[in-house]
Amino acid sequence: MSNESLANLLKEERRFAPPAELAANANVTAEAYERAKADRLGFWAEQARRLSWETEPTETLDWSNPPFAKWFKDGRLNVAYNCVDRHVEAGLGERVAIHFEGEPGDTRAITYADLQRDVCKAANALTELGVRAGDRVAIYLPMIPEAAVAMLACARIGAPHSLVFGGFSSDALATRIQDADARVVITADGGYRRGKPSALKPAVDEALSRPGTENVRNVVVVRRTGEETAWTEDRDVWWHDLVERQSESHTPQAFEAEHPLFILYTSGTTGKPKGILHTSGGYLTQTAYTHHAVFDLKPETDVYWCTADVGWVTGHSYIVYGPLANGATQVMYEGTPDTPHKGRWWEIVQKYKVTILYTAPTAIRTCMKWGDDIPAKFDLSSLRVLGSVGEPINPEAWIWYRHNIGGDRTPVVDTWWQTETGAIMVSPLPGVTSTKPGSAQVPLPGIAATVVDDEANEVPDGAGGYLVLTEPWPSMLRTIWGDDQRYLDTYWSRFKDRYFAGDGAKKDDDGDIWLLGRVDDVMLVSGHNISTTEVESALVSHPKVAEAAVVGATDPQTTQAICAFVILRGTAAEDEGLVDELRNHVAKHLGPIAKPKRILPVDELPKTRSGKIMRRLLRDIAENRTLGDVTTLTDSTVMDLIQAKLPGASAGED
Repeated sequence: MSNESLANLLKEERRFAPPAELAANANVTAEAYERAKADRLGFWAEQARRLSWETEPTETLDWSNPPFAKWFKDGRLNVAYNCVDRHVEAGLGERVAIHFEGEPGDTRAITYADLQRDVCKAANALTELGVRAGDRVAIYLPMIPEAAVAMLACARIGAPHSLVFGGFSSDALATRIQDADARVVITADGGYRRGKPSALKPAVDEALSRPGTENVRNVVVVRRTGEETAWTEDRDVWWHDLVERQSESHTPQAFEAEHPLFILYTSGTTGKPKGILHTSGGYLTQTAYTHHAVFDLKPETDVYWCTADVGWVTGHSYIVYGPLANGATQVMYEGTPDTPHKGRWWEIVQKYKVTILYTAPTAIRTCMKWGDDIPAKFDLSSLRVLGSVGEPINPEAWIWYRHNIGGDRTPVVDTWWQTETGAIMVSPLPGVTSTKPGSAQVPLPGIAATVVDDEANEVPDGAGGYLVLTEPWPSMLRTIWGDDQRYLDTYWSRFKDRYFAGDGAKKDDDGDIWLLGRVDDVMLVSGHNISTTEVESALVSHPKVAEAAVVGATDPQTTQAICAFVILRGTAAEDEGLVDELRNHVAKHLGPIAKPKRILPVDELPKTRSGKIMRRLLRDIAENRTLGDVTTLTDSTVMDLIQAKLPGASAGED
């Protein structure tokens, strides 16, 4: 698509109606909104019946001690049974659950019968190690099937798991092991990343040398890369030695719906990570329903692929629990989208005939930067639904995604949710919603969300403020692990009786919701609230800009000054007039108040291995501070390159 065509599409503010065939056969229709509005709790009770319960719940929600919710509290179920065994019992044992694609090119097709066997053996192995219901297990693995097996084995025996993203440092791992008081760690010798083996076990050894990790009895190690691995006798055990000799039979035990399923740590404003606690029945109900509804999943025919890492909540909810509860066939890919070439993702889509793709705006923008010609080399005609997750998607990336990946025929579902919400909360429905590029649009059936001002008043259409949730939902976090007061202070103190998501949002003239990013990414410039996302969106709408990251830096005159770091498209030159050209472009889109004070063209931006831009580090540079921790970056030398360019940075003052 030419830059001119893209500009015209955006200028038209087009809406894209659902494809007629998809709408005619959609899993969820407009009637679901009315049904949920008329009887919200009845609606969720109906969705709970999607699961297999040993004891059917008779009470949907206990909200007698808000904000500590209990959903389906008198029901009993086993999460792993719901994700695996019941599909085998229904005669679907030969259906592929996971098509695994290793970065080096090795593959595995794991059926539901295979998965049942592996989960049973892993559950028996954990039991042999003395893990009991309620014990915590830390999992620090690459994107390999054993990660899903380990999670399901923990769920099967009622041992809450705490997954730690494989890109985190030993310090981060140690903190999470200490806080959860884990008894066993499951890891690997390493994984493959950008064509090379990347070791994991040394970080575990380092983490377990720290005070507060003494209760870890065993480290179970998956052999993935075959690298030489340091060993602690009587503590370390190979996965293949322990798991493979176990019985293939294991009887799952039913647990109360409020039994803890997992703890997942997310960043906190105090610096100490928050252990977000999710429980079983409500979480599985909403992840299964939203996966069915938002992606219009047809498990008999669809091949689904979520490109996230299992270490993030997207991997928990939309690689493991939601898809497997629905009996889906999915792709799991170990590596990066540019190894061994920049068309690897599209090659995988073509190979497995992927029909549903769920990925992050950062990844989409990276593919935009690489060029339209790369996806054009592959047959992507199997795709029928595209999804976006992780941060607000700018309209330009949305349009590019739909056009170059979806062939202008697929709905794009832009989803808003969080680690804390557990499942998707705001999103178009592909068979119902006329989608708008860049907008998450409306709360899903059964979800109550709105935008309020500083005084907690709902804002009118066309105004902005803060996104809040006004009613409890099944997959909501139950607390912060070990710290109920922090849970209250963090999420329920800003607005009375409302969960504050921490995100800014606006309603457009139709009442549709547009996410503006975290409120700490909203800059206060001369008394005006300006979203970093909106400025970034304006910058990447310029034909010379491939990617942008914007931060607010302290400024004595305007409170904060807008500082932008931009990656130019391949053919764009860093000439003398470029900075003024970009500043004026932003002013034209958003008004003079949003014009960046400083713009620095760079070759790369600091990103974590999950693809998120580390704006904290860019803020350090903008304010001339000593750089913070860079251990989670894919490439820490990026910061040196950016700093080296600072003497030549251009700035405007008007």
